[in-house]
Amino acid sequence: MPIPSEVVGSIPRPIKLQRAFAAYDAKQMQVCAFEQLEREINAACEDTIRRMEDAGQLVVTDGEQGMCSFSTYPLIDMLCGTGLAENLVVDGQVSMVPRTIFGSQLILFTDHGHHRQLPRLVSGPFRFKTFAADYLERGLRLAQHLMKQAVVAPSMLCLLYPTQSDIPGYTREQFLADVCNQCEMDIRKCFQAGAIRVSMDFTEGRLALRNNVRNPWTGECLLDFFIDLNNRVINRFSAVERAHIGVHACPCGDWDSAYNHDMEFSYDQLLKEMFKINAGYFLIQCASEKDHNKVFKQIGKHIRRDANGVKQMAYIGVTTTTNPRVETPEEVAQMLIAASKYIPPDQLGATDGEYRTTARAAQFAHLRAAIAVHPDCGFSPYYNDNHSKHDYARDIAFQKIAARVKGARIASERLGI
Repeated sequence: MPIPSEVVGSIPRPIKLQRAFAAYDAKQMQVCAFEQLEREINAACEDTIRRMEDAGQLVVTDGEQGMCSFSTYPLIDMLCGTGLAENLVVDGQVSMVPRTIFGSQLILFTDHGHHRQLPRLVSGPFRFKTFAADYLERGLRLAQHLMKQAVVAPSMLCLLYPTQSDIPGYTREQFLADVCNQCEMDIRKCFQAGAIRVSMDFTEGRLALRNNVRNPWTGECLLDFFIDLNNRVINRFSAVERAHIGVHACPCGDWDSAYNHDMEFSYDQLLKEMFKINAGYFLIQCASEKDHNKVFKQIGKHIRRDANGVKQMAYIGVTTTTNPRVETPEEVAQMLIAASKYIPPDQLGATDGEYRTTARAAQFAHLRAAIAVHPDCGFSPYYNDNHSKHDYARDIAFQKIAARVKGARIASERLGI
């Protein structure tokens, strides 16, 4: 049984889809033109799924082709404000913050002129406008293989609430309770729709360790709070369900940004704390790290044998999504073999290769592993990701997926798995 290989979620959108999104977001599209956007989304989803399946990916995604971004899909249709939920606003309260996508006081990422911001909540109750399962259902109609779905974490959405003030008539704890309820529903809807795996994006986990004056929330020491908040949702699921709920940790591959190599980030500190989340598996950035063995040692030291009834699994990032050079299968294999020296042997499992079964119980029974492989990050987490050549970036992404799958097979053979 070969080492399993799982994609994080996003794939670069085709240039035709990028242009259709931009036109709609700029309010240049009428109803008939919106239908054209839908056709482009459908075509991109089908192409993504087919090419991912052809690359050997056993559990696929639609590449998040129809989403505006991994962090804002429950809130808004487009990143410039189209379709914003009624109780959110894009006007900011902190004038020193450069205004780009949103004008909120809470910046997600800032790096060398690169900014991503969340909108600001102005009233309660908080509710999702769109659920991840709404996008998943489109892909399920097209896929031959089983599908997974990436979802936003409650730790990301908690940043919608102002950090230095309260919302009249809607306390922070009321808001957090609503966030947890909505995130639980988001995950359950994915499983009910037919997803075999659901992974929670936890980009803000590593960013919480960086005290950036341009990004005020990063100085609030929120990592422990983020972990507790995510557990408030994950602990609502049974051990069987949690075995298939994952957490993806990285600093985000948006705009091929450089902050994933910023020395202000302490990966050691994140890895020491992250496995306190009672999830079944973790998708862990590694290929872009300077010292792979150091990361492997930390994983082996802190990954849990019993996370409230679930043996945790480590999915090792073996491709770099921000570098156009395609890793060779041999490079992938060597990295996996190196990882196997530090992660406990009884956690170096593998999944069964037969993923086409339709019985839910059988699907769960066939998913067993402790070490697995994935790319370092989603290839394109925002629909307006600033790749210089979108179609070229898309082709490279599928080549990297194929190399990852082949490399996992080579490593499995050499390790006797």
